[in-house]
Amino acid sequence: MPEINPSEANSKKITAGICALLIGCLGVHKFILGYTTEGLIMLLVTVLTCGFGGAVMGIIGLVEGILYLTKTDEEFLNTYMVNKKGWL
Repeated sequence: MPEINPSEANSKKITAGICALLIGCLGVHKFILGYTTEGLIMLLVTVLTCGFGGAVMGIIGLVEGILYLTKTDEEFLNTYMVNKKGWL
């Protein structure tokens, strides 16, 4: 497994957190963190339900954005980049 640079983890944390807060219903924050399946699920639910499912996905994105931004850099690195926890 390749070594993960802490500054890269911090950059991804901030980028993913902001994207989750602003456009969480589209799952962009999941793609940023390398969670392709989870991101695709969020995107497809939003698109295929003509936006109705986007409300639920938006709430999930909002909660995840808050979680990403409030975790310490070390917690974020261990939880989302090393252990690959895909949902909340």
